[in-house]
Amino acid sequence: MLVWFTMIGVWAIDRLFKVLIETNFTPGETLIVVPKVFHLTFVLNPGAAFGLMAGQTWIFVVTAFVVVGGVIYGQFRIPRSERLTRLAIGMIGGGALGNLYDRLTNGRVVDYLDFQIWPYVFNFADSMIVIAAGLLMLLIYRDEKAQSKPEKKDESTNIQELDIEVK
Repeated sequence: MLVWFTMIGVWAIDRLFKVLIETNFTPGETLIVVPKVFHLTFVLNPGAAFGLMAGQTWIFVVTAFVVVGGVIYGQFRIPRSERLTRLAIGMIGGGALGNLYDRLTNGRVVDYLDFQIWPYVFNFADSMIVIAAGLLMLLIYRDEKAQSKPEKKDESTNIQELDIEVK
């Protein structure tokens, strides 16, 4: 259920933010929130991240369907005990659905988060995908590090082995 709740929650929050932006801004309009740090800027992005591959909507639609399919598959394959992994794939699925919805209804993605230290504008869905990808990398790193540690023998085992050797 964590995957589904996360995916739906991310999609709903993304949708809410985008509706607020579309309702209260015109494309290109900016609201300065923190001068020289953070603005809200309404941009209609016809491409992928950083505006790459503008006009190739079909590629992004197919990719989003593949990602959502992978998330649904993962929902049934990832053990329930791996909560952070399940949370991360739900975030990726919700982000993919958020941008997919825009592409199917507008042909472009609504972007609005404009950090002035970064030359690109993005949205909540993008943020969730990037954060989740980082979380998955961290989890993979942690698991690989745990597997590469040599196992220490239990002290009591060593004593028992010595006891056997003495007898």
